[in-house]
Amino acid sequence: MSSLRDRYSIIQLDAVARRTLRAPISAVGCGLHSGAEVRVTLRQAPLNTGILFRRTDIGVDIPARFDNVTDTRLCTLVSLGNAKVGTIEHLMAALAAACVDDLIVEVDAPELPIFDGSAAPFLFLIESAGVVEHGGARPVLEILRPVRVEQNDAFAELRPHQDGGAGFDISLSIAFQARAIGAQAYHFHLSAGAFAAEIARARTFTLREDVEALRDAGLARGGSLANAIVVDDKKIMNPEGLRFDDEFVRHKLLDVIGDLYLAGAPISGRFIGSRTGHRLNNQLLRAVFADQANYRLANGALEAPLQLTCA
Repeated sequence: MSSLRDRYSIIQLDAVARRTLRAPISAVGCGLHSGAEVRVTLRQAPLNTGILFRRTDIGVDIPARFDNVTDTRLCTLVSLGNAKVGTIEHLMAALAAACVDDLIVEVDAPELPIFDGSAAPFLFLIESAGVVEHGGARPVLEILRPVRVEQNDAFAELRPHQDGGAGFDISLSIAFQARAIGAQAYHFHLSAGAFAAEIARARTFTLREDVEALRDAGLARGGSLANAIVVDDKKIMNPEGLRFDDEFVRHKLLDVIGDLYLAGAPISGRFIGSRTGHRLNNQLLRAVFADQANYRLANGALEAPLQLTCA
């Protein structure tokens, strides 16, 4: 049986054309917070559509952009008027890794399915549908100078590459009082193969003492040991244990990738963060785009050093 890295090595970007899916694909799963059954369909999109969430139950389209993020409590949620779609970060991370630029995400509920709490099911859907180039030129968001946001002892920062580097590098550290988590750190260079092998299967997690409070607040009604790691101080409540010894920081890194793909283009630069979450990740993008001196959108066809690989 082939490894995850081998399975996704077919996803490459030798050219700089924009990409979409070859065919539509659907799946049904449980909404993490509502507990309701949710149907999602990933569908090809016309050139330059970007990533678009389509609420099929109410007929509203919501572009997947950082400036449409209106809630970052426990997930990343985008909205337009009264229409919203939450828990989008795992799909966005999979799309970033697979270099999918244009996609319509049809969903019949205000949140995506949680599946197993990781991005691996979304990568499986993308692989099954196939990814194709469909013209145009893929832009790259090049970071030109350091931009940093902070809150208490947490921070998130984007920096330019040094010495002619390219692509998206991520260095992340976390620290929790729960002894099963503790302090963890991970460094990662984004590519489809590495994402599939090292990051995609890392699941979301919560502390046991927070579960009851979440449900009292009307959240996590669909949460279970089948779609989240539950930590009780030094004990992992899931019978199967962890998928990686440092699964917690890997999942937080997954969230960073998904949240920052809401920039609307792949990033060429370095991310450095400590104890960051959805809120700081979104604030970082807002800070970047607040000053045009922080970035430039380069045309990959003209700026060869900025080409990104998905191999």
